[in-house]
Amino acid sequence: MPEWMIKEEDYVPDKDRDGFIGKSILSILGILSRIKSQGSGNAGRYIVDANLKVVFTLVLVLLVSLAKSSTFVVVVIVYLIVVLSLQDAGTIVRVLRVSLIMAVFTFVMLLPAMVWGRGSNAAMLTGKVFATVTAVNLLSRTTRWNDITGALRSLHVPDIFILVLDITIKYIVLLGEFSLNMLYALKLRSVGKDRGKYQSISGIAGSMFVKSREMAEDMYSAMECRGFTGEYKISGRIRLGLADYAYILANIGIAFTFIYLGRV
Repeated sequence: MPEWMIKEEDYVPDKDRDGFIGKSILSILGILSRIKSQGSGNAGRYIVDANLKVVFTLVLVLLVSLAKSSTFVVVVIVYLIVVLSLQDAGTIVRVLRVSLIMAVFTFVMLLPAMVWGRGSNAAMLTGKVFATVTAVNLLSRTTRWNDITGALRSLHVPDIFILVLDITIKYIVLLGEFSLNMLYALKLRSVGKDRGKYQSISGIAGSMFVKSREMAEDMYSAMECRGFTGEYKISGRIRLGLADYAYILANIGIAFTFIYLGRV
């Protein structure tokens, strides 16, 4: 047996920084887990028909944007916090985290206006940002993607818009899993000091572009073979329950509050 085969291996690879790869893997995993978690059903006890949630969320955002009364904005924030309190702890933390970050960012950007004596306007605008972001986040966190696209079709949104939205969400998942596997492979093969690691990232981006083009061509061929004409059809009727009627009454109350206070 050759001598080099029985010699003990004492190779110790040099340490290298791979924080960029690790952070990229964690961010992709976070996006994929959020999208996949929305396929399991509605979150918390906020079980309301998706059509109602989409319609009234759009109306609520519009009313908050048009409101001139700080009292109305406070009423909407209290209403949203009550609705948010019906969710599970994870949903509450995620929604409040995004809403507070956006509100603080808006407040910081408006600090010069407060210095020049426009503090009331800055406070109202910050409250509006908090309310709108919370409302949209609640819709996103408590409604499945396919229910949202179905609700958009009920509102007679053009089919091409729904198709682009639906395909985009599916492609984010597929390309995310593909890029995740490539990042795992890059991390496993980066032994010791790898000075060409960032050049490998550009290679991953190029491979993703080629893969996305191939998938687009395959999807077009599959749709053409199955006779897909780009038309979305809705099956079933809307069945309203006690929670739906309570949700309708609450939003009607918000609308009357806007008429009484919001334009003042």
